[in-house]
Amino acid sequence: MTRPYTHQLESVDRTTLAASRVLVVGDAMLDRYWHGPVDRISPEAPVPVVRITRTEERIGGAANVAYNVITLGAQASLVTVVGEDEASHALEALVAKTGIVTHFGRDAALKTTVKLRVIGRHQQLLRLDFENTPPSEVLASQSATYAALLPVHQAVLMSDYGKGGLTHVGDMIAAARAAGKPVLVDPKGSDYSRYTGATVITPNQAELQQVIGAWNDEADLTAKAHAFRQKLQLTAVLLTRSEDGMTLFDADGELHVKANAREVFDVTGAGDTVIATLAAMVASGLSLRQAVPLANKAGGIVVGKFGTATASYEELFA
Repeated sequence: MTRPYTHQLESVDRTTLAASRVLVVGDAMLDRYWHGPVDRISPEAPVPVVRITRTEERIGGAANVAYNVITLGAQASLVTVVGEDEASHALEALVAKTGIVTHFGRDAALKTTVKLRVIGRHQQLLRLDFENTPPSEVLASQSATYAALLPVHQAVLMSDYGKGGLTHVGDMIAAARAAGKPVLVDPKGSDYSRYTGATVITPNQAELQQVIGAWNDEADLTAKAHAFRQKLQLTAVLLTRSEDGMTLFDADGELHVKANAREVFDVTGAGDTVIATLAAMVASGLSLRQAVPLANKAGGIVVGKFGTATASYEELFA
């Protein structure tokens, strides 16, 4: 039976949170924004002409996930793979200002992922992605780094953007579980068997439908989600449902949390904030059921902001 969450949000002591360490592994990227007014339509094609007046760079992907952990007041280490290019150095310079402890693997054959968004009239008009698949040997070289960092972190977060940075995710999950560490996965793609044994995965509705098929009603969803959870030996599945909140499926049944009623400005990076908050709270000692309402609130905060954003401790516990 699905039980709505109606209790007070769990409070986390700031000192406890500050001592909590989350190991983030995955695909880091650079988010670029080009802003400008749109005053006319191009005579060459029926498209708006944006006169660029301002540019902006932010950390994205797994780096943004780690930054969300930091902003909440916990500690984060980032294991990722980037190229030996201009974008990687721009990303590294931005990350250096955040307090994230970084472990960058590099390879000249890799193009650092860049997402370039063109913004006109406060709306995203176009996104251009620059990327390629990293060589597997670079990813393998990070395995030793991961193994060395594992013992000194309370939780592991796998941020999979499908860019190739988590080729060895199965081995990493097995190592973390053997060490008694909870593993939280933001999944990607249609083959979730590689996440077997994780503590929790956090798909959205479209992502979950891709792997378990469409559902007719809540009862059908519940049956399929639990069967899927058991098949992959997961402790829980957290389904994020946009304006319908989120539902946790675990051995105790289902826990549904309603979405925060607030204006949605930009959903970019909301999933990063949700799983980062979940990981930070679990690392500080909360159970998944205690952490889910806080993750839901944090997601509601960042959709009210522009672009890849974060939620602070003050905002979360206000």
